[in-house]
Amino acid sequence: MLALPKENVSVAEYLEFDQQFERKSEYFDGQIVLMAGASSNHNLIVMSASFAFYGRLHGKGCFIFSSDMRVKMEATGSYAYPDLSIVCGQPAYEESNPQTLLNPTVIIEILSPSTEQHDRGRKLRHYRTLDSLQDYILISQTNYHIEHFARQPEDSWLLTDIIGRDASLTLTSLDCQIALDEIYEQVQLSAES
Repeated sequence: MLALPKENVSVAEYLEFDQQFERKSEYFDGQIVLMAGASSNHNLIVMSASFAFYGRLHGKGCFIFSSDMRVKMEATGSYAYPDLSIVCGQPAYEESNPQTLLNPTVIIEILSPSTEQHDRGRKLRHYRTLDSLQDYILISQTNYHIEHFARQPEDSWLLTDIIGRDASLTLTSLDCQIALDEIYEQVQLSAES
């Protein structure tokens, strides 16, 4: 993750940059942030999580989007490319940018050393402004550990750490449960994970 030196970039400038640049970029607080490349563990986790959610949500009126789907936080004017986004119900798109989702129910990010602080900090603050968002999930790519932020009444958020190969992630908003062993299938973790 690399922030470009120019600050106070307009939304129009960002959207033009994002369309023309080869790498994906995000937009927070008037600043363009370039996305880093993904490791093999990152890619394996994204694919396994996608398949796991698809298997549980197929036929339930939910849509699973890859990291190619941009999400806009209308309250802050920010844009991001989550690793996975899930919408239950009809997806809503930005009128002028139909490749931009407005109403994710669940957002999933795979943590990496270069994005971990951003995913837990600024991104989380912006994502929480989405009225539709019910769950924000951070998945470690170095050990069996998921951080699950679940929206509570009155817009408070509850953090649950899910740790260990035999543990499971439960999402009430999607009425599903997925074992960490399934999400981490084929991922090479250290012996002490």
